[in-house]
Amino acid sequence: MTTHAAFWTKTARKYAASKVRDQAAYEKTLSRTIEHLGPQDSVLELGCGTGSTALLLARHVRSYLATDFASGMIAIADDKLAAERESGTSHEGLRFLVADAFDERVRPADGQDSGYDAVLAFNFFHLVENPDDLLARVRDLLKPGGLYISKTVCLKRKAWLFSPLIAVMRLFGKAPYVNMLSFQEVERMIRQAGFEIIETGTYPEPYSRFVVARKV
Repeated sequence: MTTHAAFWTKTARKYAASKVRDQAAYEKTLSRTIEHLGPQDSVLELGCGTGSTALLLARHVRSYLATDFASGMIAIADDKLAAERESGTSHEGLRFLVADAFDERVRPADGQDSGYDAVLAFNFFHLVENPDDLLARVRDLLKPGGLYISKTVCLKRKAWLFSPLIAVMRLFGKAPYVNMLSFQEVERMIRQAGFEIIETGTYPEPYSRFVVARKV
């Protein structure tokens, strides 16, 4: 798991202030995700950032643990949750936690020893330095038949452009680690980790691959 929490904490306020670049694609991602969730589901989100997506999805499930290893991100997410609680619009099953996927605190705490119904990871997988280890951990956290729902930025076709640019930006602390992946590589790794892919999409075109995969 990438350990660049300091970078993401430093950029948290700027990240929180930025607007969704493609609102239609974001709403499509939400709607497709909701189609696979049920009101009694227990859900874990990895790399939740400042919590905006968690606040929208949590109302559709029974319990929702949203995690991020950057404390600055979770601090903002907690502020958002507190504001919703004051207005009476928050979902009681939602909580935020500073943690990564390998933290033992991310295991279900409500007696569901069999695991989560779904693990979500949006715009996250390409930032991970050890994706195979992460996928093995996700599979371990899911109950039999549970779902891994992800959206991954795949820049491999433009790696000749993005790799040198990101490398220079990283030297000055202006960019995180980015794994240059293709759609095919992402889907191959998911299958090899013990999942059956049941839905794919690209929201937005041409780089963001949405995948729904079932633990087998």
